[in-house]
Amino acid sequence: MATNLAIDDSLLEQARKVSGLRTKKAVVTHALVEYIQKRQQNQVIELFGSIDYDAHYDYKAQRKAGRGSSPPAAPLAAPESSP
Repeated sequence: MATNLAIDDSLLEQARKVSGLRTKKAVVTHALVEYIQKRQQNQVIELFGSIDYDAHYDYKAQRKAGRGSSPPAAPLAAPESSP
């Protein structure tokens, strides 16, 4: 999809030099990929401390019991987000 953007030429040139990429398109694409990855990482980080876990869970005991001999643990529910 062709898109026309008004991007600061000096910023684009700095990004091109820092990244080592050759084209403006590659620079913009790379920047968008990094932006998306960072946002997704931040969403995962926000989950820290909000997921319940069993402090007394003994994973070693479950390993000794062998695979398939004990029922799988119930999946944890993600916290509800407020609107």
